[in-house]
Amino acid sequence: MTEQTADHRTPRATAPSGRIALITGANRGLGRRSAQHLAAAGTDLILTYRSHAEEAEEVLAHARELGRTAVAFRLDTTEPSAFPAFAEDVRSALREHWGREDFDFLLNNAGSAAMAPVAETTEEQVDLMYQVHFKGPYFLTQKLLPLIKDGGRILNFSTGLTRFTAENAAPYASMKGAVEVLTRYLAKELGPRGIAVNAIAPGATATDFGGGALRDDEQVRAHLGAVTAMGHVGDPEDIGSAVAALLADGTGWITGQRIEASGGMLL
Repeated sequence: MTEQTADHRTPRATAPSGRIALITGANRGLGRRSAQHLAAAGTDLILTYRSHAEEAEEVLAHARELGRTAVAFRLDTTEPSAFPAFAEDVRSALREHWGREDFDFLLNNAGSAAMAPVAETTEEQVDLMYQVHFKGPYFLTQKLLPLIKDGGRILNFSTGLTRFTAENAAPYASMKGAVEVLTRYLAKELGPRGIAVNAIAPGATATDFGGGALRDDEQVRAHLGAVTAMGHVGDPEDIGSAVAALLADGTGWITGQRIEASGGMLL
C-alpha cells in the first residue's frame, strides 16, 4: 500500500480538543501521518511543506473533513532568513482562524537523507544535514517560542540510528544525535513555562524517505524485520499514532526524553 492510498486507515475523529499543532514537512511521510492522527484526535493544524503543494492540500482537505481548522504554508527549513516572516504569518493565521495568540504543539519533523560512508562524505552532504536537521529546527524553534503556549509541547523527530548503526548513515544520524541533545537543553530551559520537550526516534519505517527502500524493497524489509522484536518494519501509521499518544492529555510530565518507536529493533 502506498503513502497516498493509506489515508483511509486513519482513526475516526473525536471531539475537538481546542489545541493547535504546527508540523513541519507535513505533506508526506511521518509528518503527514502525524497530522492525520492529531486531526483525528481533535487537534487543529498549521502545516508546512517545501514542495508538492498538492500533497499539503490533501492533508488539509482530510483534516477539514474531520471538522478541523487547518492551514498550510510553504517553508524551506534550510533558510533561517525566512523564519521571522514565517513566524509573523503564523501569528496572523492564529488571529484570523482561531482568535488566539499562541499554539499548543510544535513538531519539528521536516527532513531529508544524505547517505554515505564517512570516508566518502562530502562537505555539501554534511552541510545539508546540518541545515535540515539541526540548524533549521534550532532557529525555527527559537523564532516560534513566543507563540508556543505555556504548558504546550515540542516534539523533535530523531531516529533509531542514534542508538544503533546502519551502513552509510553517519551524516544523517550524527545530526539527529545533536537534535536529541538539543531536546534535553530545551526541556531544561522551557520547564519553567511548563513546556514539555521530547524527541521521538522512529526505527525502520516504510515511507518514501531516502528513496523508499524500506517501503518497496522486500529483501531490505525482510532483513530488518528479522532483527526487530515485532518481526517487521514499521508503518507510518505506527509513528503517527505514537505521536498522537505522546501529545495526548496526561503526558505533560514526560520531558527531556528520547522515546524510540521502532518495534524493538536491534534489542
